[in-house]
Amino acid sequence: MAVFTPVSLDELSGWITQFSLGKALAIKGIASGIENSNFFITTESGEYVLTLFEKLDLEQLPFYLELMRHLAQRDVLVPAPIPNQAGSIINVLNGKPASIVTKLEGKSQPQPQPAHCAEVGNMLANMHLAAQDFDMRQPNLRGLRWWRETVPVVLPYLNAETQELLRNELQFQEAFAASALYAYLPNGPVHADLFRDNAMFVGERLTGFFDFYFAGCDTWLFDLAVTVNDWCIDLATGALDLPRVQAMLNAYHAVRPFTGAERQAWNACLRAAALRFWVSRLYDFYLPRSAEMLTPHDPTHFERILRLRINSVTPPLN
Repeated sequence: MAVFTPVSLDELSGWITQFSLGKALAIKGIASGIENSNFFITTESGEYVLTLFEKLDLEQLPFYLELMRHLAQRDVLVPAPIPNQAGSIINVLNGKPASIVTKLEGKSQPQPQPAHCAEVGNMLANMHLAAQDFDMRQPNLRGLRWWRETVPVVLPYLNAETQELLRNELQFQEAFAASALYAYLPNGPVHADLFRDNAMFVGERLTGFFDFYFAGCDTWLFDLAVTVNDWCIDLATGALDLPRVQAMLNAYHAVRPFTGAERQAWNACLRAAALRFWVSRLYDFYLPRSAEMLTPHDPTHFERILRLRINSVTPPLN
């Protein structure tokens, strides 16, 4: 959520007249993240989040925004897209597709405890179930196909030993995705980027998930693995923190019990989740885009996590 396309208060003021939100009073860029241009905006009717989409096009965007609307209508705590007076939730600002969504209460939790992880696990399971009847389908655009395309691009920047790790893991994930076990994993729309900075809390109460712009259809277990690999680890080492892991898994399982296939596939999905973000960070680090307020994430963080998931015993699912 860096700022690639600046928006002034004057530009916002003219554009926002198509919404029933009153006059624009303030706009402030959001520094975190690396994909879209995001702003907090204040209008006469309240506070919202404005996003200008830098990569996603007008054909891809309805999936993300309609999924958010679908979930919000089913009482899942997510930002609700705001339609303009013509009913459109996707409009163009400064040459980019743009949307306004409601702003969640509270703040992110950079040092989650088991209670926070339980809240996230509970809502993630409810989100998966609530999205079952969502009638739009789009693959996870940062899934296996993207890994195949992107790994050859980043390999030249790595030393021989790291290249071998990356090639071997991609080969492992290709075999896993082609297996009969993978075919039995429950799937549907997933968040696919549910890091600790993409959820809001007031104390220990979860007030919502946001930033659905990596969402797509994938296995629910992959979505849970992405979440565990961020919420339930020691950030310095990447090692799993067992009390947080168990809190999240127990809360998820209480809403949507795990299948036998999921129990067998758990370690492979944790590895897949680590690979996805290692490849993404490698690409952003070695082939960065220019942006105001942008600082690429360290790719070695997810390299460490992947090595641990390969070489360490994974706590089982319930």
